[in-house]
Amino acid sequence: MTEKQHNQDLMIKLVSLCKRRGFIYPGSEIYGGLKGTWDYGPLGAELKFNIKEEWWETMVKKRDDVFGISTSIIMNPKVWEASGHIQSFADPLIECKTCHQRFKADQKEQIAEHEKEHAKNKEKTEWTEPKKFNLLVETKLGVVEDEKNITYLRGEITQGVHVNFKNILNSTRTKIPFGIAQIGKAFRNEITPGNFTYRSIEFEQMELQYYVKPDEKESMKQYDFWKEIRMNWYKDLGIKKENLRFREHAKNELAHYARAAWDIEYNTPFGSPRFGEAGWQECEGIHHRGDWDLSRHQQYSGQDMSYFDAETKEKFIPWVIETSGGVDRAALFFLIDAYHEEKDPEGNGAGRIVLKLHPKLAPYKVAVFPLLANKPKLVKKAREIYVDLKKEFSVAWDDRGNIGKRYFSQDEIGTPFCVTIDFDTLEKDDVTVRNRDNMKQERVKIKELKNYIRDKLDV
Repeated sequence: MTEKQHNQDLMIKLVSLCKRRGFIYPGSEIYGGLKGTWDYGPLGAELKFNIKEEWWETMVKKRDDVFGISTSIIMNPKVWEASGHIQSFADPLIECKTCHQRFKADQKEQIAEHEKEHAKNKEKTEWTEPKKFNLLVETKLGVVEDEKNITYLRGEITQGVHVNFKNILNSTRTKIPFGIAQIGKAFRNEITPGNFTYRSIEFEQMELQYYVKPDEKESMKQYDFWKEIRMNWYKDLGIKKENLRFREHAKNELAHYARAAWDIEYNTPFGSPRFGEAGWQECEGIHHRGDWDLSRHQQYSGQDMSYFDAETKEKFIPWVIETSGGVDRAALFFLIDAYHEEKDPEGNGAGRIVLKLHPKLAPYKVAVFPLLANKPKLVKKAREIYVDLKKEFSVAWDDRGNIGKRYFSQDEIGTPFCVTIDFDTLEKDDVTVRNRDNMKQERVKIKELKNYIRDKLDV
């Protein structure tokens, strides 16, 4: 099998698993779907919640200099004028006259790949002239149809933070440097949504806007600090370090206001809108935005967005260091990195699929089984343990089929530990705990079970 076939096979298997086991479903599927939209099932919703919780814990709860916020999805359209989105948040597109597929005019690799595909079928590719395509998603507000006003679903969550800069200052009385963090939905009229959930119309972002003095040396020190914080977050939650890297933006990629921009990239099984070609893809961006945002909002709103330093008596527009990552992209990369196929060590079966998700991200931390579902005493005891564990952990219950199939079923959704209640449990008050990653089993006293699981999860 070639690398391309392997990558394609991996993504097909992962997409199938995600639907079969309740991680991710195609959006509006019973109506034929809607390209670029996805629904998260019971396990996917838990995975996303855990990712957001870990981000919030690292970026907000453990820090004294960062404040959380949640802002509106629909904002005054002047916000998007000030941010430059209405003017520049549009890409020149070209369209294939044969199949009508669209590409950004600067996507040279994807365009060349598309032409190769047509060449295989002895078709000549002809392109339209580049045309502007607005990525902002329009909506209308108002009761009377003819008097409705056009506004937009936010194309990013960044601006909701900046327009509240003074509100945060006044309500918290904090001092520079400090940060404002937010998690929330954003919408883009994507040209070529694809690669599963990597590029979607509707997505969720996790962002920090960190305000610093307009000083080159000090701001770059903060910039480097946040770069490492963000890279270590992915590594600490289990992504293999060889699958992560930093990439600095080339000069022709930089936004005109950017003083620096680096991406954290993940080595994906895809590198184009179609499955198959491996490549590094953006996971998160770390940007030095200078004073662009606050200066623009000051200009367009007429409000003073400057900061007064009571100690130095200086008044200035702060510079901004931004970390911007996607919840959906993070979930996808965690799933790809965790997906393993293993042969049966004893050679008796077809092996197993296991999602080696970090325990903090796993939808269920523990699964509880009665050894036999037709033995009331075992079921009763197992239920008692299940109910008690649920007070602290997310716990699955499974009494279907034989114990081996239950283990492999939990492996497939990433559950770190399985607890089996057997006849020895009734006599000795202990249970069998089986580890997902190495399949080893050990007996643990019921009274020590919570501490055992707690210690294993705290890694």
